[in-house]
Amino acid sequence: MLKRARLTLCLGTSLLAASVATAQQAPSDSATATIQADKPGPRMNRQVFGQFAEHLGHGIYDGIWVGEKSKIPNDHGYRRDVLEALKAIKVPMVRWPGGCFADEYHWRDGIGPRAKRPVKINTNWGGVNEDNAFGTNEYMGFVERLGAEAYVSANLGSAPPSETAQWVEYMTSPSGSTLAKERAANGHPAPFKLQYIGIGNELWGCGGNMRAEYAADLTNRYAQFAKASGTTKMLKIASGPSDVDYAWTDTMMKIAGKNIDGLALHYYTRPRDKNWGDKGAALGFPESEWASTMAHTLRMEEFVTKHSEIMDKYDPAKKTWLVVDEWGTWFDPAPGSNPGFLIQQNSVRDAVVAGINLNIFAHHADRVKMAAIAQMVNVLQAMLLTDGAKMVKTPTYWVFDLYKPWQDATTLPIELKTPYYHKDEFALPAISASAVRDTAGQVHVALVNLDPHRAIPLSVAMSGATAGSVSGRIVTGATMDAHNTFEKPDVVKPEAFTGAQVSGGTLTATLPPMSVVVLDLR
Repeated sequence: MLKRARLTLCLGTSLLAASVATAQQAPSDSATATIQADKPGPRMNRQVFGQFAEHLGHGIYDGIWVGEKSKIPNDHGYRRDVLEALKAIKVPMVRWPGGCFADEYHWRDGIGPRAKRPVKINTNWGGVNEDNAFGTNEYMGFVERLGAEAYVSANLGSAPPSETAQWVEYMTSPSGSTLAKERAANGHPAPFKLQYIGIGNELWGCGGNMRAEYAADLTNRYAQFAKASGTTKMLKIASGPSDVDYAWTDTMMKIAGKNIDGLALHYYTRPRDKNWGDKGAALGFPESEWASTMAHTLRMEEFVTKHSEIMDKYDPAKKTWLVVDEWGTWFDPAPGSNPGFLIQQNSVRDAVVAGINLNIFAHHADRVKMAAIAQMVNVLQAMLLTDGAKMVKTPTYWVFDLYKPWQDATTLPIELKTPYYHKDEFALPAISASAVRDTAGQVHVALVNLDPHRAIPLSVAMSGATAGSVSGRIVTGATMDAHNTFEKPDVVKPEAFTGAQVSGGTLTATLPPMSVVVLDLR
């Protein structure tokens, strides 16, 4: 979890669109695109749609875990409504236990009888008690119920390599070893499937305030002793840079690149980016902050491109994953809430941010192989919000629902010419787009209009594919901060989109303002 800024944004420039190449400004108020279905690109791993669940606020406790004795309907302590909602969007991976929390977490605190687990202070997030009721077995039970993969962040900041090595052995060792017997005594005789281990978190910040060279040396050391047993292949993800810290990526790849399978990138979108104490409100914001939010999130294209280029120097075969395992919006805390709980509402603005980022990831599917939005429930740009027994799906949740066909789909190059959205010092490409052919062979197109006022006509030509019909869904709202509440949970949700047609091999549509549209071609 990012706790300090490294980003300096130069305003007044035309930012990159989420496209295969830089979006060209269209000469009119309409947009055009060409999908090259005869030149398929790399697969977009389903892991790009991963989630992040940190011991932070009500993200885990009350959000995921309520305990077996709770009156809230649960499956052995896990909220049934949350499980069902997350299964519906096919969550492929969950990163846990942090974030900044990970580098103060000692795994033995979270195993064994819950009544005997130590109670500690969560010094990173709110200074509240952490009773460790949700530990390794509970987390693994959660991902097993979701059908998701496990991504565990190891403590490099305040624990020795032996602690990581023993934790990995506890999780993955077959029967016979002392730690495997302990795991069995705690209720899980069979090894857990641990697909990913994070070698520390934000080592440049809350993970230890380290220099890149020192962090890379430690990464080599810890990665050496983190050895999975059994048949599950465990990928090792190094603590990478935030936003513009290209020197960190170069150093980490040069020193530790041969010993890691992935490099993490963190970037948060904020309306105001001068200091972390003044980020801007989640609701009731002016249009200038709509525009600044879009400008800042479009910079993900720049960051992914430049970090990938550095990785290419050391790994031209692109075997090492770029893992964007913390991304999303970060606003000022909801009024009246504990500021350390990072509670914020989720609006149409967040939905558009999500669509833009997912399109960017699709265009870099050769290198971006996994990602995790921050965070899953009740924290930052959450999928779901809960309050007691109530739960609501956010606009961002519905965007992930629209993009389900992108999971493990083949990306298709798309060339885009778009008009620009102008506001104050900002000049931004109004349309973001991506296209895929899913595992069943069907072509899908995602179109995001970030202009909050203007409906934009679009025509899409296709090479190497034909379509006789089109259907689709749209997520939008009546206002820039339209959002769902527990009293009104369906203000923003997908609706059938009827504004698209196919004629003579060309797809045409008019994209409403501030909308995310996914079209299915047949």
